Amino acid sequence: MKKIIITENAPAPIGPYNQAVLVGTTLYTSGQIALNPQTMELVLDNIETETKQVMENMKAVLEAAEMTFENVVKTTIFIMDMNDFARINSVYGSYFDEKTAPARETVQVAGLPKGVNVEISMIAVK
Repeated sequence: MKKIIITENAPAPIGPYNQAVLVGTTLYTSGQIALNPQTMELVLDNIETETKQVMENMKAVLEAAEMTFENVVKTTIFIMDMNDFARINSVYGSYFDEKTAPARETVQVAGLPKGVNVEISMIAVK
């Protein structure tokens, strides 16, 4: 059975989707961008703070599903500029134990919602 996961600690959806969907023990998150959930303003000071906001948003979604980054089995990172990869990776990596980090792909794209530089989605399992 499908359960919708919603938290006020992550940005509210801005379209016909939910923050995450739990099916059995598997959580499928929507992509998160660097929206501050309290103000719904973008955090675009630099790529590190932008990535940190994305990860904090994702942390809030995981917590709403009673999970942590330890539960994450797969991530997808969409970035505008592959030259930002190392700095994004540094922030992203600080949220995971390298020995148990999830599978991942990183893709450079032509555009992202609201003109952001990075978007991340995850799959997690209890």
